[in-house]
Amino acid sequence: MRLGDINSRGGTGHAAIALIITGIATILIAGCAPAAPATGRKAAPAKAGKQGKLVHAGHKRARQAMNVYAHIGAGMMNPRWADDPYRIYVPNSLSNTVTEINPRSYKVIRTFAVGQQPNHITPSWNGTRLWVNNTDSSSLTPVSPATGRPGRPVPVADPYNLYFTPDGRYAMVMAEALNRINFLSPRTMRLRHSMPVPCSGVNHLDFTADGHYALASCEFSGRLLWIDVPARKVIKTIRLGKPMSSPMTPPGPGYSMPQDVRLSANGKTFYVADMAANGVWLVSARRARVIRFLHTGTGTHGFLVSRNGKDLFISNRGEGSISVLDFATNKLVHKWRIPGGGSPDMGGISPDGTVMWWSGRYNGVVYAMSTSTGRLLARIPVGAGPHGVCVFPQPGRYSLGHTGNFR
Repeated sequence: MRLGDINSRGGTGHAAIALIITGIATILIAGCAPAAPATGRKAAPAKAGKQGKLVHAGHKRARQAMNVYAHIGAGMMNPRWADDPYRIYVPNSLSNTVTEINPRSYKVIRTFAVGQQPNHITPSWNGTRLWVNNTDSSSLTPVSPATGRPGRPVPVADPYNLYFTPDGRYAMVMAEALNRINFLSPRTMRLRHSMPVPCSGVNHLDFTADGHYALASCEFSGRLLWIDVPARKVIKTIRLGKPMSSPMTPPGPGYSMPQDVRLSANGKTFYVADMAANGVWLVSARRARVIRFLHTGTGTHGFLVSRNGKDLFISNRGEGSISVLDFATNKLVHKWRIPGGGSPDMGGISPDGTVMWWSGRYNGVVYAMSTSTGRLLARIPVGAGPHGVCVFPQPGRYSLGHTGNFR
């Protein structure tokens, strides 16, 4: 969710945004360790698909595999980006800056200016760039992962979030305020196709194991979209609950505000974080139907997948906690609270899998936490409104986007 009037960005000042943030935070509360050695096992680079086909190296295996995250294990770094320095990139959505952190020392290396309201930092499909999503400036700022330095912004309409089709053929911009998903050239970021969506607040998605379909969340409509990716067409909508266009009172039962989306390791189930329902929806990846709901905590927001593909880490932003779900059993096995409270939002896992990094959305910090015990390792001050934190490099063959969803 962008930090401003969720129905209109025009004329919204920073002071007003800050008040809204404080209000929403209050409501929701009420209602890196060292990297794995570069000499480890490396993932085979994926190949971009040809015209009209969703194919890449390993797609046939992906359809049969029990673990779609089999290539993101510790040490399985893609040779294309294996030599890039391990860094944490933080978009400060209210400061209009990016903070770069050395995860070994927990120290800030540099902070540089970008466009207005940078919400997420997204690794490109081939890992050659990191794209800063400057939502209110309608631009993407490229950052070199080799140097950590920004380049010249590229004009792109309303980039709230950014994904890439599994074949690498398209970049998919979640143009939340425009109610559409735009398909762009992943190299030039020029518009190729624009797909209107029948909902408000489209902003997160993930793909089926074969890449043919995607499930997208519509934050302000309380709905999900089932998308035929090659056809660039919405073929089904799934209602989760009553929409909350501007929650000024505790939502109560029956409301929905879906956020992050992630596929299960066996490829059978999508998980959808719901900030209003305070938990996670399980949705069939074969039938595109809701299976059930799991309560996790107040303000459920973001997902991270463990390096071994066995666990799903879930941020409960409104109560400052992380829930852990076992993929094999679909049961919650842990809940870890940040000492003194916090607002964990989005982030990434260290290359060796031992540390998870989360932005503290309403606290102006980034959290480093142990993936095995949940212990808080560091709380690092950054800018205002830190949002979609990117950990890079990461193991995997290619990036599907967001803050680093690799396969």
